[in-house]
Amino acid sequence: MPELAYVNGKTTLVDEAVVSIEDRGFQFADGIYEVARSHDGKLVDLDRHLARFERSARMLDLPLPMPLPELERTCREFYRQTELPEVILYLQLTRGAARRQHAAPSGLRPTLVLTSRAVTKPTPPRFSAITVPNNRWKMCACKSIALLPTVLAKHAAAKAGADEAIFVGDDGLVLEGASDNIFAVKSGVLFTPAADGRILEGITRGRILELAPKHGYRTIVGPLPLDFAREADELFITSSVLTVVPIVRLDGRPVGDGQPGPVSLAMVKAYWDFILEVTGAD
Repeated sequence: MPELAYVNGKTTLVDEAVVSIEDRGFQFADGIYEVARSHDGKLVDLDRHLARFERSARMLDLPLPMPLPELERTCREFYRQTELPEVILYLQLTRGAARRQHAAPSGLRPTLVLTSRAVTKPTPPRFSAITVPNNRWKMCACKSIALLPTVLAKHAAAKAGADEAIFVGDDGLVLEGASDNIFAVKSGVLFTPAADGRILEGITRGRILELAPKHGYRTIVGPLPLDFAREADELFITSSVLTVVPIVRLDGRPVGDGQPGPVSLAMVKAYWDFILEVTGAD
């Protein structure tokens, strides 16, 4: 089945979808997005993704084009049309199209775009990462489409031969990956930065915080110094696309013994067990 796109009520092939060159998403990055995935024909945690989508919209005073229950039905119907069991579902909402000026005129029609892309790559078994200075804006809790700092961080990681970049604040605290959240493991305890506005409150991060205690692991949410992360027994990252991936090298040095650790692997299994449970897959 070809990959599809939805733009303001019209579903087409991805290559045929268009938006105005005067759309404020294109001109100003004036918009938000969400990314969810499906497994075995069912979307995972769509309700949580849409709740965060609504929170991001409120932060930018960006009106939703329809009530949240209707948006959920739209997403599910669009996904049903894809006829693909495993996809990455992308949602993007911008303030709409208008002549270019910084202050948006009133009465704009928001632009809602959905795309579905087949999952073609398996979840990687391990990552390497570098650290980069945090040069992002102060509204990291908003899932904005203004992603240039992330783009540059990913570019730096690729140039260094790494898979991911981890943002570190001026205060020496580890924040999150360029497109994921981070956990450190020390003596069997999971540590992760607080969702205090300096990071995005990841959906998969939240699931791991729920699943870990059920599997006998204590979690601590709070400051994560870079020195502590570098000396951790294990590191792993979480995202809806990647799910849970161990980090085995950080800034060119091995994490722990340089192999995925037992707690990280336990969280990989716990999360995939959760996915199989909610999707009803065998």
